[in-house]
Amino acid sequence: MTFKSSDNHLDSAKALDQDDALNSFRNKFNFPKAPEGADSLYFCGHSLGLMPKDARTAINTELDSWSTYGVEGHFDGPYPWLPYHENITKSFAHIVGAKETEVVAMNTLTVNLHLMMVSFYRPTKARYKILIENNTFPSDQYAVDSQTRFHGFDYEDAIVELKPREGRKTVDQEDILDQIAELGDSLALVMLGNCNYLSGQCFDISSVAIKAHEVGALCGFNLAHGAGNLLLNLHEDNVDFAVWCSYKYLNSGPGGLAGAFVHEKHLAQSDIPRFEGWWGNNKTTRFEMRRRFDPIPTAEAWQLSNPPIFQLASLKASMNIFDEATMPRIRAKGDKLTSYLEWLLKENCADLLDVTTPKYCPDKQTRGSMLCLKMKGDPKPLVETFGKKGVLLDFREPDILRICPAPLYNSFEDCFKLIQIIKDSV
Repeated sequence: MTFKSSDNHLDSAKALDQDDALNSFRNKFNFPKAPEGADSLYFCGHSLGLMPKDARTAINTELDSWSTYGVEGHFDGPYPWLPYHENITKSFAHIVGAKETEVVAMNTLTVNLHLMMVSFYRPTKARYKILIENNTFPSDQYAVDSQTRFHGFDYEDAIVELKPREGRKTVDQEDILDQIAELGDSLALVMLGNCNYLSGQCFDISSVAIKAHEVGALCGFNLAHGAGNLLLNLHEDNVDFAVWCSYKYLNSGPGGLAGAFVHEKHLAQSDIPRFEGWWGNNKTTRFEMRRRFDPIPTAEAWQLSNPPIFQLASLKASMNIFDEATMPRIRAKGDKLTSYLEWLLKENCADLLDVTTPKYCPDKQTRGSMLCLKMKGDPKPLVETFGKKGVLLDFREPDILRICPAPLYNSFEDCFKLIQIIKDSV
């Protein structure tokens, strides 16, 4: 995407907003207030998405049901609680490119990752290695390390980390495929974030899954920075499993309920290893309290307990917005908005910082709606400085500032104003 010198002006940013088909969605969210009382410039959607205005109504509806019906709220009221999680299923399927039978809203992200690894990390003496990113999020690191130890392996031997080439900030796609091939018969699982939290780099899910299966390994993805951000097609890409949180790009609120995907080819495996709970049992016989587990023939079989209704209500309020906006339109605006922000940074702040996130590519997804910056100097104190000026973004060790122009609620004008504050502050 290209911009011209005249676009480096507030009037141009406002004109871009007027032409934006999703501009009105901004009004569906609550913005924190800046110190002077105006709306803040909020660029933390990669960490915690803004609150949909309808979330309060959605939660209050379920509080009213609790007050009115008590335990009968499981069966009565506007949205009975017993099947409440099913209100999320179609939306999740659209967001990650799956069949409705392949997705479920449940638990939190790392809990779901552990549940998936119970089923899909099945090491043997010869095939036990897990391939992960070299700068994966610590929670994923802890999860895979503990899983290998649980199976009796030394995690320092079992965990293999991708490494970028010397002098490179990100890992080349062909290097990922080469490393999978090199590990070969020793590789049990490829476990990657499809969008890296520290660089913003997106991986080609399809080619990774193909190569993993070629060497006899299974393949899973953490979509924490992908769900609600990138265009995904998990079913067609033949991914074995995936997990994601919902409080970042999906705007469900702090600690919001997470999601999981299990490819349909695994759903009918009666002997698949799995931790099981009452909520994953056949819905038609669940209340007969039978001794033997009878799994639901969908990804719901991985459920353990009944889900928290208030969290589901908040998530449902956000999913209504995604259903209306649609992921193709969200990603299209996200590409333009992020490219505009990157162009402004280079036009106005090239001597102050480097953008480490891969460049936009029209032929393939190389990034989503997040730019990672390396500032020339110590960037950590800048976060507090920005906060005093009504700007919310974040710092990640060792030296990265992350900025997320979220297409559902950030505007081109937001991006222009942010650049002026960066120029004045650094």
